[in-house]
Amino acid sequence: MKVVAYSIKPFEKEFLAKANKKKHDITLISNPLSIDTAIYASGKDAVVVFTNDDVSEPVIEKLAGMGIRFIATRSAGTDHIDKAAAAKYNIKIAKVQSYSPQAKAEHVIALAFTLNRHVVKAAEHTHHFDFRNDGLMGFNFSGKTVGIIGLGKNGLAVAKLFSGLGCTVLGYDMHFPENTDNIVKTTLANLLANADIISLHLPLTPFTKHLINKDTLSQMKDGVMLINTSRGAIIDTLDLLDALKTGKVGYLGLDVYEYEKGLFFEDHEDDLVKDHLLQRLMQYPNVVVTPHQAYLTKESLQEIADETIKNLDLWQQDKCAGDNCACDKDCAAHAEKHKNHS
Repeated sequence: MKVVAYSIKPFEKEFLAKANKKKHDITLISNPLSIDTAIYASGKDAVVVFTNDDVSEPVIEKLAGMGIRFIATRSAGTDHIDKAAAAKYNIKIAKVQSYSPQAKAEHVIALAFTLNRHVVKAAEHTHHFDFRNDGLMGFNFSGKTVGIIGLGKNGLAVAKLFSGLGCTVLGYDMHFPENTDNIVKTTLANLLANADIISLHLPLTPFTKHLINKDTLSQMKDGVMLINTSRGAIIDTLDLLDALKTGKVGYLGLDVYEYEKGLFFEDHEDDLVKDHLLQRLMQYPNVVVTPHQAYLTKESLQEIADETIKNLDLWQQDKCAGDNCACDKDCAAHAEKHKNHS
């Protein structure tokens, strides 16, 4: 099968090659998918995308016009893809079902320790041979209360690590999993009111967008540590800035950002005009922002590559269904809605 893969970074190539084993004719390009770069899909059967690619209706329409019938995303989320447009043009979508929850969980812990023990500040000081301890005091995680919002595989992995540090772990999920002895099931309101540390692990949906806003922030403890490694738009950035200014949020760790599209994954150091909101966030010394790298381990990259190639295999065998085809249920609903409004 002929495939074009967009937004490929140099470090991904070896993992995709190992997974593919020359089964598919895959053209790897560094350009993100857009209305202009969609032309690279000409003569292909499928495209492979990532979270920063433009998979909106105009792009999907153009892809469909060139004969594309399958889009595989190298991510667990599909919020960057217009599913209604995919249904309209009879294009199936496959996602990576799951990959290395440990990678993302360990990044949460890395952010938490970096914030708590002022690692960035300490490193900057020691690089200038300033070895004072002033302003570097942290706290013990043991005995603290951690709130996990979203208990999928990632949230459960994070809960396990914090539990191992001696924390009491509160969990909130509309579909609370079974066999979670290390997590105390609670309401969202109770979690917000009692957690010293809150970690977000939710997909981006109309329900979860801006779940963390002025109201929910006001319910949190003063000086709370807030960490987000899921989707940037789960937090209302303007409300977050207010909470940082008042001290309601005492520590902030972000691996995602509400307006990261077109910004993260690229070098913008020499841009004359930079993202104003992100600049305001990063002016606070109690904020650490990483560039959407929670997934970035060797093990995780191989799992993503393996799952992506598996999705191509299944589509070629006409077996892209159920869990292997992320769009099956959603697109069926979108297609029916489109039909009723035609």
